[in-house]
Amino acid sequence: MEYRELGRTDFQVSQISFGAWAIGGDWGKVSDDESLAALHRAIDLGVNFIDTADVYGDGRSEKLVAQVKRERREPIYIATKAGRRLNPHVASGYNRENLTTFVERSLKYLQTEAIDLLQLHCPPTEVYYMPETFSILDDLVAQGKLRYYGVSVEKVEEALKAIEYPNVQSVQIIFNIVRFPCEEQHRFALPVFYQVSELLPTDLSTL
Repeated sequence: MEYRELGRTDFQVSQISFGAWAIGGDWGKVSDDESLAALHRAIDLGVNFIDTADVYGDGRSEKLVAQVKRERREPIYIATKAGRRLNPHVASGYNRENLTTFVERSLKYLQTEAIDLLQLHCPPTEVYYMPETFSILDDLVAQGKLRYYGVSVEKVEEALKAIEYPNVQSVQIIFNIVRFPCEEQHRFALPVFYQVSELLPTDLSTL
């Protein structure tokens, strides 16, 4: 396994990460035992970075990730996301009350005192033009609830606007062969850093 610095953090993370959306069960029936086996096998193979979100299985994914981290001694970095619990999912929902509630819920489910990396979960474009939202994230860092924060984006405009904020440490871009035509993804991905985090075998325990 090879490692590199993640964004503008000091995390040295594996170039292949574990995308933990599927283990939440949103894509169909999954076994927690098989999910834990896959997580353990990924770590055995050198993976030390896990990407999840509070809405993946309504917290099920975060809880499984927390469990496997408790069972391992290696340093494991966990990125989770916040924002998609909003209904409706509108820019005004990215306020202090909601973001604090989302963070505190993830802290509980991940069983940690500080989230390694919190990413805004593909918020509406307007959010990137709301400095007050990023000030709230700065406050959550100052309170010790977040180590770093970043964004998960869907548009080049959003990525370029996000990196204007000095404390945005990472930008995650959707890169999915079933979501956009390949030529669209290549055009989208060129201007900014991207990482593939979901393309892992279903059952890593068989490797």
